[in-house]
Amino acid sequence: MNPNKKRLRRTMMFLNAQKPGLIKDPYIYKPDSIMLDLEDAVAENQKDAARFSLYHALQEIDYRGCERVVRINGLDTSYWKEDIRCAVAGGCDAIRLPKTESAADIVAVEQEVKAAEADFNIPEGRTLLMAAIESARGVMNVLEICESSERLFGIALSGGDYTKDLQTYITGTGVELMGARQNMIIAARAAGVQCFDTVFTDLENMEGFRKEVETIHLMGFDGKSIVNPRQIPVVHEIFTPTQKDIIFAEKVVREIDEKKAQGIGVFTVDGKMIDIAFYDGAKRTIDLAKASGVYKGDL
Repeated sequence: MNPNKKRLRRTMMFLNAQKPGLIKDPYIYKPDSIMLDLEDAVAENQKDAARFSLYHALQEIDYRGCERVVRINGLDTSYWKEDIRCAVAGGCDAIRLPKTESAADIVAVEQEVKAAEADFNIPEGRTLLMAAIESARGVMNVLEICESSERLFGIALSGGDYTKDLQTYITGTGVELMGARQNMIIAARAAGVQCFDTVFTDLENMEGFRKEVETIHLMGFDGKSIVNPRQIPVVHEIFTPTQKDIIFAEKVVREIDEKKAQGIGVFTVDGKMIDIAFYDGAKRTIDLAKASGVYKGDL
């Protein structure tokens, strides 16, 4: 398995691949991933120019550990195959397919990625995939999409297109996205892949943004797509374990390891009843703290 499949992805920032001013140094804002967009952000008559810009950015810019994901055009266009060849040749880390509605969509992209890796001497399996879910059909088929490829590291909700398909709109309350979010996170966890929330486009409403991030964090999402660097610190704060969380997780891991050896199944930590079911969650907290660079312990 590609070791980057499970990497930390709290934030994925969208950038127009055609605009050098946007893609030359986004790493200074420290997003976990950047999304170099060849799809909606690029006009129909500028697709070739955007690919040219993308290829040279991937080849020449040191993004300093920031993951580089390329959003290609949809399978219903004439652009997607050349998008894949350009992105793979440039050395991108992952391809994002928009408007994914079935496992067959991912299989088609995987075949083109594999062929491009062979053509450009890229190690087979290096280029990961992710699927954007943007329709009612996509939500209904999300488990099969999650299980479609070993290259698939995650799925992401695209709320604007999804709500149009639902014949409603983004309200800011989250009610219209509730079903899709719940279905997607359940499917992602069942399949062992990551799950990312949609963008929040009201850049002046930082209080509303924070509330939405807190909600999707509680739901179990791995991160959020973003459209502005101002949003990065809020997401990272909420998705990074606090020192209180870390200390409690360390206590749980140590106590369970000790009590298990003694044949004790249930006990208390800081006044809370704990059993073996808490072990994996505590380990995840510590692993996330390590990936976020805030862990100073020895577990």
